[in-house]
Amino acid sequence: MDLTFSEEQDELRTVVRSFLTRHATEADVRRLAADPHGHDPWIWRRMATEIGLQGLAVPEEYGGSGFGYVDLGVVFEETGRALLCAPYFATVALAAEALLRCDDEAARADLLPGIASGDTVATLALTEDDGRWDEQGIHLTAREEAGSWRLTGTKTYVPDGHLADLILVAARTPAGFSLFAVEVADATGLTRTPLPTLDQTRKQARVTFTDTPARLLGTDGTAWPGIERTLATAGVLLAAEQVGGAAAALDASVAYARIREQYGRPIGSFQGIKHKCADMLVEIESARSAAYAGLWALDAGDETEIAVAAALAQAFCSEAFTKVAGDTIQVHGGIGFTWEHPAHLYLKRAKSSEVLLGTPAYHRELLAARLGL
Repeated sequence: MDLTFSEEQDELRTVVRSFLTRHATEADVRRLAADPHGHDPWIWRRMATEIGLQGLAVPEEYGGSGFGYVDLGVVFEETGRALLCAPYFATVALAAEALLRCDDEAARADLLPGIASGDTVATLALTEDDGRWDEQGIHLTAREEAGSWRLTGTKTYVPDGHLADLILVAARTPAGFSLFAVEVADATGLTRTPLPTLDQTRKQARVTFTDTPARLLGTDGTAWPGIERTLATAGVLLAAEQVGGAAAALDASVAYARIREQYGRPIGSFQGIKHKCADMLVEIESARSAAYAGLWALDAGDETEIAVAAALAQAFCSEAFTKVAGDTIQVHGGIGFTWEHPAHLYLKRAKSSEVLLGTPAYHRELLAARLGL
């Protein structure tokens, strides 16, 4: 296995970083974080039409580019650096992956082209009031009536659920756990309520279904293995995003330590600051190794290795990002605690991401179970 980036992947990173430098500035992040909608449709469209980010890893037969997960990880790392305010994680890491993992060719052919083109914002509705990311946390029910399915119940903490055009919903049926598609434009009995969140750059919603018509994806009662794989993939991609955010925080800390002076010297020359920045670098490089190992495991396709690598990446990268973001505020001193400085934006993203797909403790338990410990 080649554990280095290709020239094309390095060029992809350069292109994505250049795009985000122009269109995901700190001013853009603050503006969209304060906007109830949470993202700029014009930028979303340009992401799809100019550099094809939404369809990067979607197979060509469904309108995508057919790239691998390492390529997609490069993009997520750069969106993490920029704190991109867009439904990219929900649409690409959750919804598109769930469609690829379900056993329903017709649904893939119908729904993936819209995601790849940027026409469809999608998400996966899994968690409920208890916030659990395992199958025991699914209580929303689906019933079949006259050949059609109806959903009743509530999903919460749904990423970008307030604006999604397509919601994939995990539900219980008499046969077990199944996955359903709800196209919002045609849905009745659907209520979406934006939730207050610590991280305003990534919106969440509470979605209530009251006898809402839905489309069954795949075979009834067989969805959980595909959902579990989707969560593993999303966990690795989130880890890559966390690495990008942590790296940006360290870059800001080093830059500040070079120009901020005390007692006639840059604070970066003081041992306490040097050691803190060095510790931050160690955390980031370790997290980067864990995230990249997960990406290469995804491309290799070994399911056992993917399960282990995903749990490891989330357990480590979540805490690493939070630590680095917190230390960034410490390095910046008084200015780092202010609303005007962007350090708090990274800390909020770090704390939110730390629990987005389950806590680090939850992923350590998964890791131990998958290793047979």
